[in-house]
Amino acid sequence: MSEDLERITHERVKKYLDITSKARKKATPLVEKGTAEERKLHILLRMADDYTFDANHFLNSGDLVRAFGAINYAHAWIDAGVKLGLLDGHGDDVLFTLP
Repeated sequence: MSEDLERITHERVKKYLDITSKARKKATPLVEKGTAEERKLHILLRMADDYTFDANHFLNSGDLVRAFGAINYAHAWIDAGVKLGLLDGHGDDVLFTLP
């Protein structure tokens, strides 16, 4: 395996922050307002936002390992929303694991 692929760098974390930001903006709700599904989606997206916040905090603190882990968790929460049919991924099979 290439040595470059084994390293977590500041640039790599920033790349994943950008990818996750694109996914967060692209995914749109498929649930009706006031429903149990909307409440679940709110929790799911809050988790994504909280992990993104944590990733930025860790990155700014120089903790690249935790930053990388946190941003991947953030993206996973968004991806789960698409997979569960709570969010529309608009056919983007690069940003999301489509149903």
